[in-house]
Amino acid sequence: MEKFNNLKSIPSYLSLQNIDTDMIIPKQFLKTIKRTGLGKSLFYEMRYDDNGTKNVDFILNKEPYNKSKILLAGKNFGCGSSREHAPWALSDFGIKCVISASFADIFYNNCFKNGILPIKIDDKIVVELAEYSKRKEEIEINLEKQEIKYGNKVVKFELDSFKKKCLMDGLDDIALSMEKIKDIDNFEKTVEKNKPWIFKNE
Repeated sequence: MEKFNNLKSIPSYLSLQNIDTDMIIPKQFLKTIKRTGLGKSLFYEMRYDDNGTKNVDFILNKEPYNKSKILLAGKNFGCGSSREHAPWALSDFGIKCVISASFADIFYNNCFKNGILPIKIDDKIVVELAEYSKRKEEIEINLEKQEIKYGNKVVKFELDSFKKKCLMDGLDDIALSMEKIKDIDNFEKTVEKNKPWIFKNE
């Protein structure tokens, strides 16, 4: 997982509330267990018509928002089923940060495991950022300082210190386990010495 610290991008804005994981990545694209290749199907039913042609009015199909790394969204983003394909699709598209007044818990936690920073902030600030996005100017996310900078304004956001460390160090669940590999090896050696029957081949 890539380390996360500073991020600059022109943000894109989806004003809809209660965007669920099926809207983020519809069920027909869940057959794969790969984390790549899902970006083209992100928000599929909003980005394309019935013939698979891009909807030119959808924000992520417009320049320069089709290259946005920061997504502004309505309340309760990521609700619905717990599919991890949702953050996979966002990440594969290039979205590295989602800003909303609220998130579904499972989606929120899945973001951190996939290198995405979900920022919970007052809805008034989300709307203000949405207005700012119309300028087609970058905003900056500073994870270490927990700040959003736009124009001459700076807004602080709160974040769990452990989740912050994992993003800054690029640690997913596997990497966190590997940090303890020496302790794990030593534990197994001790168990094998004291309880050899556990390791005996049948």
